[in-house]
Amino acid sequence: MHSSRFNRLTAYLMKTARLLPSACVLCGKDNENTLCQACRMQYFQATQIRCTTCALPILNHIHVIALTTKTLPRCGECIANPPSFDRTIVACNYVAPADQLVLALKFAHQLMLAPLLSNLLRDAILNSLDHPLPDVLTTVPLGQKRLQERGFNQAVEIGRPLSKQLGIKFQANLMERTRETRQQSSLHPDERHKNMRQAFIPNAQFIDQVKGRHIGIVDDVITTGTTLNEMAMTLKRFGAIRVSNYVFARTIPH
Repeated sequence: MHSSRFNRLTAYLMKTARLLPSACVLCGKDNENTLCQACRMQYFQATQIRCTTCALPILNHIHVIALTTKTLPRCGECIANPPSFDRTIVACNYVAPADQLVLALKFAHQLMLAPLLSNLLRDAILNSLDHPLPDVLTTVPLGQKRLQERGFNQAVEIGRPLSKQLGIKFQANLMERTRETRQQSSLHPDERHKNMRQAFIPNAQFIDQVKGRHIGIVDDVITTGTTLNEMAMTLKRFGAIRVSNYVFARTIPH
């Protein structure tokens, strides 16, 4: 992590520690909720048009075309090279100040933020028109080494309350890693595909929850979608009929 970002995160956490639970985690103003209504509206209620497959923001004129042809908007990449997953829904872009919520949860062990992230993600899911809810929710499994180092899987921390909020079964161990992989964020996009190839397999104990089902994958951040695509590809190979991604934040390419 760059020192500047680490310093920002440290300052944020110090402020949060002083203010919680009677102040908004983003603006610091007195509030009975973890996130005030003003910040919720400003950062998490955007009317940005997104590709329904990968959740990248797309141009408004594409949305107009989609409406006239009665099709959902998709970006050029998803049209040319459709991924294995069918839908991606996100709560926000991975930009300041929303990115600080992810960093605080993931690297500073601020687990009390997980219900807030799941709540914001739930709203995004329920606000998505014509989207069937999945039969079961799961997450991207961490490798044993990384799980031991971090002590928890941030996607599980988001997914568990999300399942209760949506009334959908949560099966954290639906998928397993077949091997340890390198951290995706440290790799060039071309290397990410090779790194994740055949890295997952359904847990034999829960294989009956895959075939013929719509599976929802919960995660904290989507960047290239390589990991989620490998998960979806594996799930469909074992009989899943649909795979949707529910991710808190979407990284925007520079």
